[in-house]
This record gives sequence, C-alpha cells and structure tokens, in this order.
Amino acid sequence: MSHETGPSAPEGTRRYSYLGPAGTFTEAALKQVTDAEGQTWNPVANLGEALDDVVTGRSDAAMIAIENSIDGGVTVAQDALATIPGLRIVGEYLVPVSFVLVARPGVRLEDITVVSGHPVAYGQCRAWLDGRAPGHRHLPATSNVQAAADLFDPEKGIDAAIAPPGIEDHYDVEVLAEGLAENPDAVTRFVLVSRTVPVGEPSGADKTSLIVELPEDRSGALLDLLEQFAARGVNLTLLASRPIGDRMGRYRFVIDAEGHVKDERVADALLGVKRFSPRVVFLGSYPRADRIAATTRDVHDDDAFRDARDWLRGVIEGTADGDA
Repeated sequence: MSHETGPSAPEGTRRYSYLGPAGTFTEAALKQVTDAEGQTWNPVANLGEALDDVVTGRSDAAMIAIENSIDGGVTVAQDALATIPGLRIVGEYLVPVSFVLVARPGVRLEDITVVSGHPVAYGQCRAWLDGRAPGHRHLPATSNVQAAADLFDPEKGIDAAIAPPGIEDHYDVEVLAEGLAENPDAVTRFVLVSRTVPVGEPSGADKTSLIVELPEDRSGALLDLLEQFAARGVNLTLLASRPIGDRMGRYRFVIDAEGHVKDERVADALLGVKRFSPRVVFLGSYPRADRIAATTRDVHDDDAFRDARDWLRGVIEGTADGDA
C-alpha cells in the first residue's frame, strides 16, 4: 500500500484517509477493507481532516471511529456526520482494543510522572496507572501512536505513553507493561465513510444508521419516535442523544437499527420517522461487522408487508374482499 500525502492518488487507484500515523487502531480497521488493498492510504491528524478529504474529493473514503464498547459513542464523529452533508456510511469494522505502556530506553516505571495518551485510551487505562504510578499527570495526544512519538519531543517532557501493541516496531521504545485497559474485551467500532452513493443490496445481516431531530420538546415525543420502529419490529442497536446547539433542551438522536433500508419493515419505519421528524439524516445501510442477522416475527417479514399492501390495493380497486 502507499502512504502518499499529496493532493491526489496515482491514476487508477483509490485514496483512503485515516487517523494516523501508521500503527493506529484506525489503520487496523482500514486493513480489514478488501477494496483498500493496494490503494493509496493517507494518514491525517484528526477526524475533521479525514471527512474533509472525502467532502472535497481528495479521498474516496475515510475510516473513522464511531463507537467504543466501554465509552459509548464518539461524539465528535456523531456530530460531524449530523452536520456535514453529502456523506454516507458504506461499511463497519470492529477492532479489539488493548494497550501497552512504553517509554524511552532506560526509563523505569517508578520514574514516570507524565503520561501521554489519547483521551479515550487514557480513560480505559487510568485505573491501572493510578495503581502503579499514582502521582502521574496525563498529557493528551491526538492518537495512540502519536502518544509514543511525543516521547521524543523534549519540549513536552513526557516519561511514558499509552500505545497500541506493536508500537516498538515503529519507534525506539521499551514496553514497560501490557494489558493496561480495565476491560480486556474492549472493542472499537469503525465506519468507512464515502460521499453519497446509491445504497447497496441487503446482505442478510445489515445495519441502518440515521440521525433524527424531535419535532418539539413535549412529553412523549421520544416515545413517539421509538414507536415508529417498535411498531414495525425494528430493533435498535444504538440510541444516543446529542445537543443540537441552537438552544438548551434541543437534541438530535443518533440511531442504529437492525436491518437494511430495502427491507420492508425498515423502509416503512423510516417513512414513519420522516413524517414525524422535521429533519432526518440517512447515514447508510451496510453489512454488520459481526454478521449477526436480525430476528423478526412473521408479522414483520417482507412478505407480511407486501401482502398488506396488496390487500389494501385490492380493497381500493374493488378486486379483493375487505375481510381478507
């Protein structure tokens, strides 16, 4: 693969942006994209730059973190997808998350006073650090790999860094400890984002993402929104609120629903949501990373919805009995 950072990829290749530098969990997610093999990979400094590359056409797609099994949704990503038009999620990928503590050669664990780490990583490792280096101070880094790179910036005065396993292959560091995270089963969910493209065909194990605003601040408004899905037998795998920002008490909801927009029950639910909400952002329908298919009752399968429409059409046209 190429790691060029120029304005365009070589002719005939696709360009993918991801949070760099090389070695990050975001790069690990991008390695799972079959279509990205042998293409141009562009490491960027932050999520905003990655999405801007897509919007402006500098990249064909960007890999971004969207959710963590420990800390929940990545709010900066959710807010960006809610406010930047013309983006579409085309795939999701899961990356197991673990961390090591590294330092320059010769530094001992008892010498540590300043630890560099991405804020999310630090939150998952703080209990371990409080126990082994109780007097430490945290210095935020833009990525887990950048935390290790910052060890060699004398102006920052960093003693150790929280980094991904294998970081010693990229930097001259020594691993002081492994397994820092409190939860060994932590997983980060990443999504591949492109410009708006036609929705693909259902895979049989899909997820649909959208962002919805409530029409008014009143009792029962959220329940009315959720009933659009419940009445059609659509299970939600994520429901998170984010402030709209124009005034207090106004929220948008980030929603992941089981199924594909081309599934009858999901399509019908989205029509209900669109009638209900003043603003709906459709983010995409795409295969689930865990390949778990939705379980539905017979009354909510595609045939049931088609039969109901055929019955109503027959009633209107006079070709079916009303008691069918």
